[in-house]
Amino acid sequence: MASTDTAIPPLTVPAPAAVLELFKPMTWFPPMWAFMCGVVSSGVPLSSRWPLLLGGIVLAGPLICATSQAINDWFDRHVDAINEPGRPIPSGRIPGRWGLWIAIAWTVVSLLFSTLLGEAVFVAAILGLFLSWAYSAPPLRLKQSGWFGPAAVALSYEGLTWFTGAAVMTGGLPNGYILFLVIAFSVGAHGIMTLNDFKAVEGDQRTGIRSLPVELGVDNAALIACAMMALPQIVVVIRLASWGRPFHAATVGLFVAAQLLLMTRLLRDPRKYAPWYNATGTTLFVLGMLVCAFAVRPFSGA
Repeated sequence: MASTDTAIPPLTVPAPAAVLELFKPMTWFPPMWAFMCGVVSSGVPLSSRWPLLLGGIVLAGPLICATSQAINDWFDRHVDAINEPGRPIPSGRIPGRWGLWIAIAWTVVSLLFSTLLGEAVFVAAILGLFLSWAYSAPPLRLKQSGWFGPAAVALSYEGLTWFTGAAVMTGGLPNGYILFLVIAFSVGAHGIMTLNDFKAVEGDQRTGIRSLPVELGVDNAALIACAMMALPQIVVVIRLASWGRPFHAATVGLFVAAQLLLMTRLLRDPRKYAPWYNATGTTLFVLGMLVCAFAVRPFSGA
């Protein structure tokens, strides 16, 4: 008589290397940098706040940013099967629903960890994680919009992390100078996020994602991205001068002028030169953030 027993397939656990790749450590730098800008701008000496500083860096990069990457890769697995089939989920190195489970687990860990850093940081973490899920997951899936998607990422990567860095150090809400810079560089980062959409135009078209390059064409999207990056920085330069910070204003102004020169090459072939601009012009953008953080430091009580 044939056996009626059914073998239970073994549970396949993804390798740690695949999970680390899912978390994309290279993407942790922007929020960690913005966090450090927040720390500098707070004007609070580091000597007595090292545990909170290190905790904030962990929260910004290996926790919340890594969570956002896992969420995005899970809900983008069908798009990645077209654009980047070698990624951990579409390649099968993270099998089944492990990608979703990892995203949920890391969300919980991030929230619990944020409670150790103060009330303002906890609220910022809630908002950042909400934007991470809203960006990728239905029903909102903000990434389907070329306007709301980059705005959500820019606010999470630049604005909220800068805010968090200042809040960790001060133990409360940052002052108006810091909040102005948070808003200005969040708007500028919208353009940087748009540049990242150039590499996925075909997959976005086939899956209904209406990124700006898909919606407006690559050339028009590149023009908008450049304007979104440059104009807030020009406003920042004007404000720095009005605050009596001429050296800082001149330094950021030189960075902006150099970016404008680099943009002329970017606009010749946006899809070809977007990675090159991210390595050059975006570097000047984030250096300007740090200069601004030092500029407002005296206004914060240092």
